[in-house]
Amino acid sequence: MEQIITQMISNENKTKEQKKALNNWASFGYRGSIIAGTGFGKSRCAILACSHTINNTDNGKVCILVPTTQLQDQFADEFKKWGLSNCLDSVDIICYQSAYKLRNQKYDLVVCDEVHLGLSPEYRKFFENNSSDKILCMTATLPEEEEYRELLSKIAPTVYTIALNIVSPYQIFCMPVELTPQERADYKIINNNFVRCKYALGQYDAFNQARSIMANKNASSDDKSVAAQFYKAIRERKAIVDFAHNKIAKFQHLIQTHPNKKVLVFSGANDFTDQLCESVTPLAVSYHSGIKKKTRDEALSSFKNDETNILCSTKALNQGLDIPNANLGIICGITSKSLSMIQRVGRLIRFEEGKIGKVVILYVKESQEEKWLKNSVKTLNNVKWL
Repeated sequence: MEQIITQMISNENKTKEQKKALNNWASFGYRGSIIAGTGFGKSRCAILACSHTINNTDNGKVCILVPTTQLQDQFADEFKKWGLSNCLDSVDIICYQSAYKLRNQKYDLVVCDEVHLGLSPEYRKFFENNSSDKILCMTATLPEEEEYRELLSKIAPTVYTIALNIVSPYQIFCMPVELTPQERADYKIINNNFVRCKYALGQYDAFNQARSIMANKNASSDDKSVAAQFYKAIRERKAIVDFAHNKIAKFQHLIQTHPNKKVLVFSGANDFTDQLCESVTPLAVSYHSGIKKKTRDEALSSFKNDETNILCSTKALNQGLDIPNANLGIICGITSKSLSMIQRVGRLIRFEEGKIGKVVILYVKESQEEKWLKNSVKTLNNVKWL
């Protein structure tokens, strides 16, 4: 086994750094962003900021914005965890997909969790149509889109950044998967069409060109056709690698060879998440946006309570949700965004005494998925290519 390189901060220093982050936020007029990685305790920072605001403001009113209903429940639990349940009467915990519809609301404090997800042209309407005396934004990394970074710097400039994650030692293994002959033939045809459209759109600026064409009502039908084919090729190419048949066999083998592990599984599509789950029935449960909330809650509860050891997800577990005791991750679907990889790995390596996290990433070799993977793990340690 290769020597494990760790990047850890002690629990004592963790508390110290949380205080430093909040003091920085206060010194910047209570408007700013905390950029901190897995296990830092951003949610605790948020709870402390809420408590301070409520206790020092007459009839204080606080809003916490989150990306998922699961995080709504988790934030409510955080207040109880830290003995601050009394604050909940003064706190609205709202999902971004609902918050953007609000108008003329005035808050003493707005907390934006996973803020990179709340900056889309639609969701940013919350900031345009409502106001607050204080704002605290939190994320593991700054948004990749330059437009979003500029918007965040106006709403809540960065007041604290820490590069180190408070994590357990971990290893990442990148395991190649071959396409079937039919999948390989289909992929080649689709990829050739993608390349053809890319060159027709301008090669190095193809994505921006395609976006501009599709948004332009006066664009020619020929240009719109090329842009539409370009996007279609992207979707079809990704679908082949997301649903690669041989990933299921590799996944089953990993489950068989790790019988006593608590396993989190991530795929690139809800239907494939269900296929993975069904391939090891009754050992696993599915958890994704295509499942009713009650069923998702039951699945998560069964995993947390050790009633099942395998939880299969798509994107629903990416954002900040605490998953205790998970020590093996299997990633079967990759995107071009490095942030999603950081978030997924982060679910596995939250600090626990004596824990060593292991992540296995299944990827289709010699495909766009391999290129995405190389980009997404370039900032991570202990990555081994098998």
